[in-house]
Amino acid sequence: MGNQVDNKFTWVINNFYSFQSEKIYSDPFVIGGCRWRLVAFPKGFYKDNNLSLYLEVTDFESLPSGWRRNVEFSITIVNQFMESYSRVKGKQVWFHEKEPDLGFTFTFPLGRLHAKKAGFLMNDQIKIVAEVDVLDVIGKLDVPEEAEEAIQPLENLKLNDDNIAVSSDLLKETPTSWVDVNGFQVLSSQVDFARRVFEKHPEIALEIRTKNKDLRTSYMNLLLSVIKMLVKWPQYPSTDDLYDAEAALAYMKIVGFKFDWLEKKLDQVKEKKKKCARGA
Repeated sequence: MGNQVDNKFTWVINNFYSFQSEKIYSDPFVIGGCRWRLVAFPKGFYKDNNLSLYLEVTDFESLPSGWRRNVEFSITIVNQFMESYSRVKGKQVWFHEKEPDLGFTFTFPLGRLHAKKAGFLMNDQIKIVAEVDVLDVIGKLDVPEEAEEAIQPLENLKLNDDNIAVSSDLLKETPTSWVDVNGFQVLSSQVDFARRVFEKHPEIALEIRTKNKDLRTSYMNLLLSVIKMLVKWPQYPSTDDLYDAEAALAYMKIVGFKFDWLEKKLDQVKEKKKKCARGA
């Protein structure tokens, strides 16, 4: 169930204990003429026993080439006993066509989430609030501000063919937005980049053990995001971003990825960030 007021979107996830899917989506919502959605991994993504939350641009394939969104946003896991104990994290960041899911990974220990009397999970229900301020828009708005409208509630949540829980609008998305690259499904907007990675580093995924399509898709798209963060960002990532990148690479090495070159790049970025901090 989702509810939007001005620049805030509240996502209430009911029956949280019963979710078997790895990933669930909120209903789309429109803020600042831009269409967004929240994504949750109830059992964690690459960090064991953590609830991971993301903010994503929806329908980015339909936006004109060169589009960018400068956004300041925060995500709050609401403590339903005492709001002052709620967990919140936020930052200012650019979303763009090569990084439509650019943002931060919000992790929350599931042990604390499920703890009795902790106040975060009440009656099998968790409440998440996203506050989004669109500071600058390059390229057309997704939705004219005068035409912004409410989307159907999350009660319409259904399972797709891969047993991933999504809202009914998202089930209408065509599978052509995903393209096979060397046995991995990647977003159509990232196909060229993924192919260049495989051409330059053909050994990167030769020893991947899992055949599960959903896991392979998650691994590859996470890896592409880390590569872009370390190689393509115009400014150095934050300390939290580097921590997340290091944790992601450590996990993906366990499942069989080989990327000594990327670990060296991570070390270089960390060292440059330290030098910049000392010189500031």
